[in-house]
Amino acid sequence: MRILLVDDEEALTAPLHRMLRREGYDVDVASDGQTGEQLATHQPYDLLILDWMLPERSGLDLCRSVRQRDRQVPVLFLTARDTVDDRVQGLDAGADDYLVKPFELKELLARVRALLRRSPRQETSEAPRLAGGDLELDTPNQLAYRQGRRIELSEKETQLLAVLMQHPGQLVSHQELQAQVWGSANPPSSNVLAAQIRLLRRKLEAPGETPLIFSVYGKGYRFQFGDLA
Repeated sequence: MRILLVDDEEALTAPLHRMLRREGYDVDVASDGQTGEQLATHQPYDLLILDWMLPERSGLDLCRSVRQRDRQVPVLFLTARDTVDDRVQGLDAGADDYLVKPFELKELLARVRALLRRSPRQETSEAPRLAGGDLELDTPNQLAYRQGRRIELSEKETQLLAVLMQHPGQLVSHQELQAQVWGSANPPSSNVLAAQIRLLRRKLEAPGETPLIFSVYGKGYRFQFGDLA
C-alpha cells in the first residue's frame, strides 16, 4: 500500500517515514503543500497523511483539492489545532481522522492501519443500500439520497450513518459508534464523534426537512423517521 506524507517538520517525518517503511508501506514524503498537491494529483495513494500548517499551501486546502477529484482515499490530519471548531473545519474539508500533536508514533500507526482496513478501496464486496423514511444510503459509493437530493458523504460519515440506519429507533451509544467506526483499540475523543455527527446532520437535514438523527444526552444517538420519531 502506498502512503503520501506531507509535513514540513523533519523531526517528525524522518522517524515516521522509517516506521511506515518498516511496516511494509511505500511512502512518499513532501515538505510543502504545493509538492504534496503535485504528488497527489499524479500518483495513486491508499492514504494521505497531511499536516495542517504547511508552506506554499495549507493541508486544509490540499485536502479540499484532493476531495474534488477523489472521495475515497482516506485522509488523516496531523495538527496542533485541537478545538472543536478546528476539528469540524478539518472534517468538513474531507478528512477522515484527526490526530493532535504531539502524539505517539504507535498511535499514529494504529490509526493508519484502521483507515487502510476500512478504506473502500480495500473492499472486496459491495454492501447493500440502506433505506429509512425518505433517506437512502448507497454505502459503496458514499452517497445518500433524500427528496431528490444527492448527498456526498465522507468515509466516516457513511460508516456512522450506516450503523445508525441499521438500528432504526434504537439508541446507539457513543462507545458502540466509536468501536464500529474507529475500532475498539483506537477510539477517538468525544469531540471527534460529535463533530462528525454535526457535519452529517448538516448534510442530511436541509431547511424544512424533518430531522433524522437525534441526540440522547450523555448516552449516544438515535436514527428516527416517520412513526418512530
